[in-house]
Amino acid sequence: MSPLVPISAADDGRLADYVQLREVNLRRLLEEEHGLFIAEGDKVIRRAAEAGYEPRSFLLAPRWLESLRDVLEKWPEAPVYVVSEELAEQVTGFHVHRGALASYRRRPAADLDALLDGVRHGRIAIFDDIVDHTNVGAGFRAAAAMGVDAVLVTPTCADPLYRRSVKVSMGTVFQVPWTRLSSWPDDLRRLQDRGFVAAALALTDESISLDELVAARHEKLALIFGTEGHGLKKHVLDRADVTVRIPMAGGVDSLNVASSAAVAFYATRP
Repeated sequence: MSPLVPISAADDGRLADYVQLREVNLRRLLEEEHGLFIAEGDKVIRRAAEAGYEPRSFLLAPRWLESLRDVLEKWPEAPVYVVSEELAEQVTGFHVHRGALASYRRRPAADLDALLDGVRHGRIAIFDDIVDHTNVGAGFRAAAAMGVDAVLVTPTCADPLYRRSVKVSMGTVFQVPWTRLSSWPDDLRRLQDRGFVAAALALTDESISLDELVAARHEKLALIFGTEGHGLKKHVLDRADVTVRIPMAGGVDSLNVASSAAVAFYATRP
């Protein structure tokens, strides 16, 4: 089993991976520099381990040592910092739900062509400039639930492996293949050259209904979702093959982006 390391001081340098987890800018710099991400909660910790991510360390309240024993035994080199829940809150800057955290090593970004080679059901999602980590996590959870083959995120999209994204996704971000695009929206051409129809979810005068998109029965479909406030930019819409709207009632003209994704994923399922 991993070595147990009791810690009683919030300023102990060994806890550096877990400092101020709610400070997004600080965390982005730290996590990029050290190539890590944080998993919060026993289920997410377990799912990261099952997906093969390598832990740097664990930060656990004593009550989790037994239930996570199998995970800890799988990675005996990773230290287990045993702390009180009060100390965990001092270190992280918030109440750590259930008193369980782990720091995992990130993997290199997946190659886009290799990822597309693995598409089986002909559906991928693109999250463009979605800046809210909760929405990114919820979008990944919907993608996993509805059998979407892969998710692509644009250069300005929030980090799918940020703690909040991972938690909201319930760890499904570990099971859906994904990568970050490097040239957006130019990368759309690479998808279109592979036979994907680029369908942008947007309210425009030219938008067809989601029902019409489904009726077209495209063999390969790339569903594109834009930022929470203003949706997809014009230069993205200009590159798309079709714009699509979700018919709504009650005078409602839009849904939360994660809700829109879930509806579109369900409607276009194989």
